[in-house]
Amino acid sequence: MKNGAPNILLTGPTGFVGKRLLYRLDEAGLKARCLVRPPEKLILPKKLSYEPEVVYGDLLEPSSLEKAMEGMDAAYYLVHSMGGRSIRHTERFAEMDRRAASNFARAAKGAGLSRVIYLGGLGDEQDDLSKHLRSRHEVAHILQEQGPPATVLRAAVIIGAGGASFEIIRYLVERLPLMLCPKWVQTRSQPIAIENVLDYLAGCLTNQETAGRTLDIGGPEILSYADLMGIYAKVRGLSRIIIPVPVFTPRLSAYWVNLITPVPAGVVLPLAEGLKNEAVCRENSIRGLVPTHLIPMEQAICNALSEVREGPGRLLSRQSCFIGS
Repeated sequence: MKNGAPNILLTGPTGFVGKRLLYRLDEAGLKARCLVRPPEKLILPKKLSYEPEVVYGDLLEPSSLEKAMEGMDAAYYLVHSMGGRSIRHTERFAEMDRRAASNFARAAKGAGLSRVIYLGGLGDEQDDLSKHLRSRHEVAHILQEQGPPATVLRAAVIIGAGGASFEIIRYLVERLPLMLCPKWVQTRSQPIAIENVLDYLAGCLTNQETAGRTLDIGGPEILSYADLMGIYAKVRGLSRIIIPVPVFTPRLSAYWVNLITPVPAGVVLPLAEGLKNEAVCRENSIRGLVPTHLIPMEQAICNALSEVREGPGRLLSRQSCFIGS
């Protein structure tokens, strides 16, 4: 640790959350080492104050992690096998997630890291969880049992430009005045703005009281996907009718969403299967440990639309949508 600042390893820096966290850490004066799987490249929309070090490694190859872990104090684990371009690519994701998490946890412990922070999924383990949510919980247990003290943040729907959930909502509402939707659009969840997710991820790094704990994170409202689509329509000034239809299976709804939106069916399927389970925070201790202003969903959607309109790296503008002051 140099000058009191931790040496941070960031996995998933090319993803929706990881790339944003890289900028958030940079704003705090923290430089991260980014673990990238070959042949991926770390392409950044704007320059950072601190040029990140990029190391190449594969979480399924334990020997490739030694160099990545060398000299690190803490690590963010922001990777999981959400799905592929097609549904057939989702078949082996749970086994891959278990192997990757175990390899990472053991390498982190062997390298002497003091902290791991993981972003997982909400859901009561007593419920009949979907394969995707069950896998997220398995990864959390592996990291906590096999590695250094791990902070597990559990989130439901994350709203931000470029995120799968927001893009599904955006394209469906923009393109369909009348929506015949799967019944899972009525399942309750506690969505959270990407800005608040970053607040918690960054805040846990500096608050040692969060080490080794499992913490639920959510926004200020409990809503369904249908509610979110209604809020999006309101923000955009659109009139939309949503009719839930019980005959949509998760697989059929994945193909339907992929037909209307650019989100691949292989990504939609685990999301759709997960939405059979209510995803509401069971405890809110994170709010005392890492205080932050929780963004209502109307503002979160407005922020996401602003970013879509202005482009990556631009300041968000309230003028991009119809939200009231």
